[in-house]
Amino acid sequence: MPTAPILIGSASGFSGDRTDAAGPVVDTLIARGGPAALMYETLAERTLALAQLEREHHPQGGFDPQLDDLVGPVIERCLRHDIAIIGNFGAANPPGAAQRLHDLASAQGIADARIAIVHGDDLSGPGYRDLLRECIGPQFDDLDVVSANAYLGAEAIADALRGGAQIVVAGRVADPSLAVGPAMAHFGWAADDWERLGRATMAGHLLECGTQVTGGYFADPGFKDVPDLHAAGFPIAEIDADGSCVIGKADATGGCVDPRTVKEQLLYEVHDPARYLTPDVVADISQARVMDLGNDRVALSGVTGHARPDRLKVNVCYRGGWLAEAEISYAGPRAEARARLAADVIVKRLGPDLPVRIDLIGAVSILGDDRGDMLRGAPAGHGRDVRLRVACSQHDKRQAQRIVREVTALYTNGPAGGGGVRTTLKPRLNLISCFVPRAAVRSGWTMLTPGSLA
Repeated sequence: MPTAPILIGSASGFSGDRTDAAGPVVDTLIARGGPAALMYETLAERTLALAQLEREHHPQGGFDPQLDDLVGPVIERCLRHDIAIIGNFGAANPPGAAQRLHDLASAQGIADARIAIVHGDDLSGPGYRDLLRECIGPQFDDLDVVSANAYLGAEAIADALRGGAQIVVAGRVADPSLAVGPAMAHFGWAADDWERLGRATMAGHLLECGTQVTGGYFADPGFKDVPDLHAAGFPIAEIDADGSCVIGKADATGGCVDPRTVKEQLLYEVHDPARYLTPDVVADISQARVMDLGNDRVALSGVTGHARPDRLKVNVCYRGGWLAEAEISYAGPRAEARARLAADVIVKRLGPDLPVRIDLIGAVSILGDDRGDMLRGAPAGHGRDVRLRVACSQHDKRQAQRIVREVTALYTNGPAGGGGVRTTLKPRLNLISCFVPRAAVRSGWTMLTPGSLA
């Protein structure tokens, strides 16, 4: 069993993240030498549904729209230096993403790149309807399903890397599994090595949100200052043979890694520190210890793991009607009073059968709720630059369009001085989650045969 640590760098924390992140990370991995991998995390809960809708209109699409910009600039260097690339940027079309990556590599002089495709997460087909109905209940029959995807673990990723893959393209896998997979493959861990998998899972958890752990989401000026936030470097985990890790960041970049940034990310989205559920393991950070090593390096220890859950989480996205949004600005003396009057006009004209959310951006917005209670309960202020936002969700498109028309009509129907109207009307996606038996999900991997999808 290898004992040399593996370096795993993060190059993306979500779909829409910065596309210049990978360069400094790859430079650092090459400079340090040794086994290394680069992971791209690009999926949120609804990203797959949006990708599925895209694929309905463009059958060759449905993978991350930034794929060229995310991976293209570093693909040649990674392949030349034996840095594995792992990403869930396949979204709703992993084979399409794999073919595109093959084309990118070929254009840079590497026509024989070995690209693996992880399959099994997509449960949208008719063969899974009975299973989903059993797990969700009779309400499933009323859903206009767009996508249904199970959260896969690291096994298929590890198997693909052991099988010679240089790039592994996945759809919905659990975020930490993107790091657990290459660690499993490198060290030869078994799929039931719970303690090591638990530790590696938390390393992946620290990496999964990109610069959140290097100061990005941590920054709060005057309270939690972060140097050179505009150039915050993406994180790199050094994982050793027992799964423990040291978190750092790309060389010559801004941001910071210290015990505070690591603790914040460690606790991110963790409902029970003793039972962090993933498809690979139940990680336990109740006895975790964080040690500052200096120079933007922090060691994490004390993590363990327990047997993985026997069921996998599935996100089902379905069409949920229409979201209408409309905004108009008021500025100068009595701006807030005029914005409040405009809101009152809208509510009275729409009537009680069409409830809306009202926000006064610049006075009352973030702390409001969809019922508008915060607005009704908030004392009137003296804002001089206020933007009125009106929104509603409706199954009937014609009803939703009324919001757009009524706010636009405020231009001349008062109150005075409204301007800068912007409106949007777009289909809405709703989400419901369930858990299915692990045995019902058939996952695995295949190696891309170049040109087979052309």
